[in-house]
Amino acid sequence: MNSIVSLADNSNVYDVAKVSPLSIAVQLSKRFKNQIYLKREDDQIIHSFKLRGAYQKMSTMSDSQKSKGVIASSAGNHAQGVALGASKLNIKATIVMPTSTPNIKVQAVRDLGAKVILHGDVYDDAFIHAKKLVSEQDLCFISPYDDFDVIAGQATVAKEILAQLDQIDFVFAPVGGGGLISGIASYINHYAPHIKVIGVEPVDSPTLFKALEANERVVLDDVGRFADGVAVKQIGELPFEIAKKCVDDVILVSNDEMCAAIKDIYEDVRSVSEPAGALATAGVKKYILEHNLKNKNIVTIVSGANVNFDRLRYIAERADLGELNEAIVAVTIPEEPGSFLKFCELLDNSAVTEFNYRYSAKKDAHIFVGVKLTKGESEKQALIARLSNYFEVFDMSDNSMAITHIRYMVGGHANAENEVIYRFEFPERPGALLSFLKKVKTEWNISLFHYRNHGADYGRVLIGLQVEDIKELESKFDELGYYYKNETDNKAYQYFL
Repeated sequence: MNSIVSLADNSNVYDVAKVSPLSIAVQLSKRFKNQIYLKREDDQIIHSFKLRGAYQKMSTMSDSQKSKGVIASSAGNHAQGVALGASKLNIKATIVMPTSTPNIKVQAVRDLGAKVILHGDVYDDAFIHAKKLVSEQDLCFISPYDDFDVIAGQATVAKEILAQLDQIDFVFAPVGGGGLISGIASYINHYAPHIKVIGVEPVDSPTLFKALEANERVVLDDVGRFADGVAVKQIGELPFEIAKKCVDDVILVSNDEMCAAIKDIYEDVRSVSEPAGALATAGVKKYILEHNLKNKNIVTIVSGANVNFDRLRYIAERADLGELNEAIVAVTIPEEPGSFLKFCELLDNSAVTEFNYRYSAKKDAHIFVGVKLTKGESEKQALIARLSNYFEVFDMSDNSMAITHIRYMVGGHANAENEVIYRFEFPERPGALLSFLKKVKTEWNISLFHYRNHGADYGRVLIGLQVEDIKELESKFDELGYYYKNETDNKAYQYFL
């Protein structure tokens, strides 16, 4: 670790990087009664910290290595860092990217002078292909995180923080492969060991959390793709060894909490971060509440801002849920005169964000309603309690299927015989939906189908099938290689579809 610190202190990353601003988040600080500072790595030329580690690695290569060229696998920020560094050092660069990579990121890498090879649906496919090309073409592989020099380059973020702020109690950093947090933790542990370094991960990609829990690196079966910048199945070997010694704690946050943090960052500094870029800020908010922190000086790394414009719709929709500014509930009312009016009266002047109702011939009807909250969880529970005095109420604020699909499908029951409901996720790209349907090509009757493009890297489908043998059906699904979940018992489906 001392060598990492020494390299960081004498790094030449500033050939391409700049000292990023450390900005006070005025609104966040006021709300959470702590001094919260944003380390603005989104302000770098490629809008990410990744150029630091990539350039540090390439700048230490021998002339012989440089002449052979470099290769990397990446879906975005690391790719741009390698491409920029290679251009500066006159090194030929090849980047292998998944075919699902948004075109804006592919073009950004090409504009920086690198050759782009599109291969495979996901990052792991691109990584394997890049490694194959290393041996075939004798290229130098630039790791995004599991490399001594790369970690040293990322450590320069901590070097700047310590120079920019005298009194610091906590530093929060996002975790994917672990290059950034291991660099930051190494540097802070050496110069300011009193500062606590906290890692933040998505709840569906807990690489460091699970590794620390097991006291060894683990390979996750699957990872969430919303925060694509940290969608890694296993933390790097070297980062984990450092993290075990230098990282004080790890906290997990949801996609909705990341969306809320993106909104928070925008409201304070007018920058739209990517989900992974807002990850640490989401962790700060949660950690403060869980540990009742007050009057602390807290630094959070805004690690990147390479977000697709069409993803903003999804982020905006989920931000209020992540901030507990909206409640989504299903209410069952008797299908009789006066019930609907009574339900509306019980809303008690609440600001309604969404309201779906359809007449039912049955004795009961179901209402899907969204309500704006100003007092968070306490207000939601009061609303539910008030409605529950008269009606059956089901809280769907955390029901992913309801939020992603059902709210757009409310309309009545089909009563299809032997119907089962499944939720699928698959890599999003042009033609992805057709490819999914071709792969499913089931002999069973499709009774329901909903797909909505959220601008995310993964497409989401809700499909209903009339099936007698579930085992046979799921054996077919297993062959597809896509994430799926049986949602037949989900109350959102039972109530509204």
